[in-house]
Amino acid sequence: MSTATTTATHGAATSASPTTSGAKRLPLAIVFLVFFGWLLWTVSVRQAALFAVGLGLGAVLAGKRFGFTTGWRMLIEEKDASGVFGQLLLLALAAAMAMPLLGHFPELTAALGPPSISLLVGAFVFGMCMQIADGCGSGTLYKAGMGFPMNTAILPMFAIGSFLGSLSLGWWLDLGALPPVGLVTTWGWQYALAATLVALAALAIGVALYTRGANARLQRPAKPLLSRRWLIGAVLLAVLATLNLVIAGQPWGVVYGFGLWAAKVANATNAIDLSQNWFWSQPGNAARLHETVLLDVTSITNIGILGGALWVAAAKPASAKPLTGTQWVVALVAGLILGYSSRLAFGCNVGAMFSGISTGSIHGWIWVPLAFAGTIFGLRIRRHFGM
Repeated sequence: MSTATTTATHGAATSASPTTSGAKRLPLAIVFLVFFGWLLWTVSVRQAALFAVGLGLGAVLAGKRFGFTTGWRMLIEEKDASGVFGQLLLLALAAAMAMPLLGHFPELTAALGPPSISLLVGAFVFGMCMQIADGCGSGTLYKAGMGFPMNTAILPMFAIGSFLGSLSLGWWLDLGALPPVGLVTTWGWQYALAATLVALAALAIGVALYTRGANARLQRPAKPLLSRRWLIGAVLLAVLATLNLVIAGQPWGVVYGFGLWAAKVANATNAIDLSQNWFWSQPGNAARLHETVLLDVTSITNIGILGGALWVAAAKPASAKPLTGTQWVVALVAGLILGYSSRLAFGCNVGAMFSGISTGSIHGWIWVPLAFAGTIFGLRIRRHFGM
């Protein structure tokens, strides 16, 4: 792995003394507490609670460097399965908590997406671009919160891309789509959970055999299948995602909030008439256009993630190698396409893969192999430009 990749991925940090980091975090703690109280008083208890969950998600993602993009890159380039094993453990734990809840409380909803041409194209393109942009939806968000320049610049491009994707989603679905399939509804939560755990175990065995064989051919010792940071990150994220499901009534998502932010700007400036658009004319989406963004459950969690990552960065400031002009152009274009494809694929590694699989949606299982195939091509492009 190149120096730039290592720095950006693992966040080479300059350790601050406890006194210094505490002094930097105190103002942040005051701001977060005031904002939490303001949400509690003027918006709702639910939104305040979701902001707190978002803070936790951001702190775990940034503190443990739990990157979905990073885990896949480690497997392909370094034959290191620890990141993917952390994700498989996360999926298993989250499914074990979410599926019984979905089975017993019908008011909770799963992260369902229709198997479609849109999903096939979007997942592949997303997997490719997330490696070039060094982050999926959650990765872009927490790295922007930590202050990485590239991810900070990509975030608004991601939002614009997601909005553009929403404008054309109706056309993509007209190319061919099937009704969403939820395993919990179809089979019951017990069978859905059993099937999910068996499938995840089969994937774990396959990944373990692949890395063992690859390292043997390269004549180097096999690396541990699961490290402490990935283990802790998986457990904490599973708990926080379950809290998000219970509080919000829907699974953890990221990219909808990005598209909504751009849509609200476009709507407020009369840049485009969204009343006739297939996506934004749907009752729920149309209502969110005219409400404060603080009422949107995805947006408030995203704001919390930014805050949680900023909290971590205050104690462990991260730096990244400067990019060339060409690298900046490639990264920003990738960010725009990343947002567009995430809308076509009905989510990113969080909304489609994590929340989809853990709540029993077939579209999550379709998303994974296509995004993984795309990530192989994305890594080649990344190496070509020396990202």
